[in-house]
Amino acid sequence: MALVAAMASGEAGHVQKILAAVTPGGGKSLLPVIAAHTLIAAGRVERVVWVVPRDSLRLQAEEAFADPLWRAGFGHGLSVRAADNERDPARGLSGYVTTYQAVAAAPALHLAEARAHRTLLVVDEVHHLPVPGRPGADDASAEEEAEAGAWSRAMLPVMEAAEIGLFLSGTLERADGRRILGLPYRPSALGRGPELDLDAPGLAVIGYSRSQALAERAVLPVTFGAIDGEASWLEGGQIAGDSPRVGPHRLGAGSVRVTTRPALFTALRTGFARDLLSESFFATKRLRARRRVELGLPPGQMARGLGKLLVVAPDQASARTYLTTLRSWMPAQQGERDVRLATSGQGDAHAALAAFRLTAEPAVLVTVAMAYEGLDAPEVAVVAALTHIRSRPWLEQMLARATRVDPHAGPYENQQALVFHPDDPLFARFRLELETEQGSSVRPKRERPATAIVPERTPWRDEDPGGITPLESNAIGLRYALLRPRLAEPAPVAPAPEPPSVTERTLRQRLAVAVASQAVEDEASLRVPRGGNLAHRYNAVLKRVLGKGRATMTLPELEAALAWLERNRLSDHLDRLDGDARYAWSARQRRGRWQPERAAGR
Repeated sequence: MALVAAMASGEAGHVQKILAAVTPGGGKSLLPVIAAHTLIAAGRVERVVWVVPRDSLRLQAEEAFADPLWRAGFGHGLSVRAADNERDPARGLSGYVTTYQAVAAAPALHLAEARAHRTLLVVDEVHHLPVPGRPGADDASAEEEAEAGAWSRAMLPVMEAAEIGLFLSGTLERADGRRILGLPYRPSALGRGPELDLDAPGLAVIGYSRSQALAERAVLPVTFGAIDGEASWLEGGQIAGDSPRVGPHRLGAGSVRVTTRPALFTALRTGFARDLLSESFFATKRLRARRRVELGLPPGQMARGLGKLLVVAPDQASARTYLTTLRSWMPAQQGERDVRLATSGQGDAHAALAAFRLTAEPAVLVTVAMAYEGLDAPEVAVVAALTHIRSRPWLEQMLARATRVDPHAGPYENQQALVFHPDDPLFARFRLELETEQGSSVRPKRERPATAIVPERTPWRDEDPGGITPLESNAIGLRYALLRPRLAEPAPVAPAPEPPSVTERTLRQRLAVAVASQAVEDEASLRVPRGGNLAHRYNAVLKRVLGKGRATMTLPELEAALAWLERNRLSDHLDRLDGDARYAWSARQRRGRWQPERAAGR
């Protein structure tokens, strides 16, 4: 990247902030690797700290630095680790990855790290951070407002302490109209929203549009499957009584202000949703069958690159309904394996997301908002967009889940991104804007009278329209539209590596097994007297010999500990515990817990 090279050489030494506006799916996770490698090598910074909006994205940030193709291409040897709010989060590596929530929970820790080291601070999806105290155009929930404000208040001092800031986003606007933390703005003109000051001192801007990404084959073109339908509901929210029945009303031919909102709300919770799910599910099934034939795979054999389905639901209750519906279309055992749910209400949501990203199965993921933004799952080929949200940044993020190039799926021209969605006027407007900007449409950008096709410009509220009871709906038509501009040659993609935090966990588990194995062997061979918790004693010995516990060891220290255990017996070093008050206290605590359990067992 020419800008970072100029900063490293001193030609652009005045630049303190880089704003990278990269289309979703356009590879913005490569930018922190380039910037960290160049600036650390030049001595401008000492380490990189990468802050992401959700815990599920920490592993992806680690993978970006560990990617063997990028390591070979840039000649870098940097590694970062996914850190919790613990002392020394980098553990001897080139930096660490954390979340907005973690910074808000321990702001002093992260501020001290930024002050102690010249830091390249990477703020991922920076539009999640609003300027505190500025109300938005739409009312947000009190909980969301409090959380966003806490993130911003904790992040601002860290931003100010960092040597260089790299702000990443697929969109430079917030749905609520508020300003984004850390970015410069011009004075607001009367009647207009906030406008970024791209010429502010110390700021450099990098842009990478969807049309550029398509031309370079960095993302896939989208085929839209627009499904129209009819919906009926009761006004007043009462099933019984005098509540009038409304409809059936068409999704694609209503007034946004009068019928589109309640019609869409109804459609996503009744028969229309099942019809759209069916189209998406069987399109994915046909795609996977075709790719099996092309790869010469027998039915039922798991393999990468067959294509996956992402279902985006309007709320958690609907997500659970969709999950049941999808599984009902498969044999029971296959449904449990192939269809997973990832919502904030699920305890195994992060595991489901990781499995969906990194393994051949599951092939279908149902989510609400967790997988909208930043989910790097190139095998997603089909999206069922069963969501109320009509904010353009959200819709672009959702589409981007299917537009990533899958290295396992064969030639670029044989891949596809298929998005099924309700054919309502607001989604139609979004598609028209997208087509115009990427050169697929010759329609001019001009205001037109409000019609069913170009509805009146009215604020859209994504929550329950209120006062209605959904009755029924059904799909009545499907039409496809393909956005495919001229494309260039593809670039090779490397397989996913193992990130440092995964390696750390593996080494810690191997250490625990090695210690336990020595304890079992020594008790069986009578090398030490029986009685007490020998594994606990051996763990204490290992900690005294090596100077620290394995929970705080760096990767090289963990590897050295394993090598030491292969050459030495812990029983030969039991004298390290003689007179050790800390160990004596912990042993008494363990005996106190163990004896009642043993007595109860008798």
